[in-house]
Amino acid sequence: MPTQSVIPTVPAARPGDAEGECTRGQDEPSAVGAVCGLVAAAARLAPAGGAGLVECFAGLPDPRDPRGVRHSLASIVGLCTAAALSGQVELVDVTAWVAAAPQDLLAAMGARRTGAGRYVAPHPDTIERVLEKVDAQALADQTGRYLLARYLSAHPVPVCAPGADPWAAGPDGVPKLRHGLAADGKAMRGAVGDDGQIPFQISVATHVDTVVVGERAIGPKSNEVPAYQPLLRQVAATTDLTGWVLTQDAGHTNRPTAAFIVDELHAHYVMIAKGNTPKTYATLNALPWETTPIAHTTTDTGHGRRERRTIRVLDAPEDLDWPHAQQVFLIERTVERTIYKRDKKSKKLKKTRVKHCVAALGMTSMNPAQAGPEHLMTYVRNHWAIENKIHWVRDVTFREDASRVRTGSRPRFMTTLRHLVIAIIRQAGYTRIAATIRKIKNHPHLIYALMGLPTTSQNAT
Repeated sequence: MPTQSVIPTVPAARPGDAEGECTRGQDEPSAVGAVCGLVAAAARLAPAGGAGLVECFAGLPDPRDPRGVRHSLASIVGLCTAAALSGQVELVDVTAWVAAAPQDLLAAMGARRTGAGRYVAPHPDTIERVLEKVDAQALADQTGRYLLARYLSAHPVPVCAPGADPWAAGPDGVPKLRHGLAADGKAMRGAVGDDGQIPFQISVATHVDTVVVGERAIGPKSNEVPAYQPLLRQVAATTDLTGWVLTQDAGHTNRPTAAFIVDELHAHYVMIAKGNTPKTYATLNALPWETTPIAHTTTDTGHGRRERRTIRVLDAPEDLDWPHAQQVFLIERTVERTIYKRDKKSKKLKKTRVKHCVAALGMTSMNPAQAGPEHLMTYVRNHWAIENKIHWVRDVTFREDASRVRTGSRPRFMTTLRHLVIAIIRQAGYTRIAATIRKIKNHPHLIYALMGLPTTSQNAT
């Protein structure tokens, strides 16, 4: 277990505790208040998410021969999750952390107990052998169902009649913002597949909270497109996707996918047209956008730049020939930023404003009563959260591309573990993953609250 920090700690909140019971004085460091808030948020999620993570892991199929099994699969995976929450990014660091885990954590995870009453941590070699045999897809499915249940508890689907659209416009005719899922693929650059190539994986994440609720490996000599529909079916088997909005990058803009989303899932799509669909792109590009008024505008400032986004919307033309297309749109983004250039004739820096523009053409299966211009812009922008808040965190915070876990099911296990850690932290209300992991390092008792483990007087501080 990491060495206890000198930062003052606070009692860990139990699932039944009220948020107001965890308080701090005015003279205490602000970090203590942040830790207190993290504990309270995790305590609020505990009853909403149902069973804890250890119970979730108990549903995994154990690939080992029951004879001679000393450590349950649920306790091994649970301890690895606790290690990742504590900031261990390499598998060798995870196994070393687990081997040094304290008695109260081992007891909470259901570790093996000796006749003398002492709990025994699994040996690092045992962990590696188990992870080599475990069904990585089964783990991804199990954690995806667990996280999706927690997401729906925090963001329930509106109640409606069976088969009806949960987000149908009310009497005022104003459309409602719908639940959304974003899909994107990523290379696991540190790993090597059976064919000797870098394996790829496609994931789907919620627009709100950016929680990965499904993932699937992409087979050799293939791409994301054949794996996308089975992945959506996997998620749809957990919850009804009627009325949801599915967003994907331009690689998935094709007619079979559009028809599948609407006809089989009864959901909606927002698709971007690019060079991989030249006829569709040409049809959209030929529309009279110059004379179409701007329907919605947003302006953002930060990080030394100013961004202005506009959207123009038209009804889908009859010659578009795209399944269930109702509206088409043009989104334009203009970015202005200040840079300093050195004048060639002097040593002084010259302040310069630089502007660049990007445009995107797209289409959707939602009509104006189901999605207004501001909704379409939100769906498109929320899609890229999976890139910025999942893939970027995996690469930078967890250093995934530098991982030395190469072969077998272990690279996928570590990827699912990273997705799970990111989701647990985000669902507790914290968006800064690296900063929150540092808090957990300094306050190990937070692991119990985040994972829904029982707390005692020994592990409460």
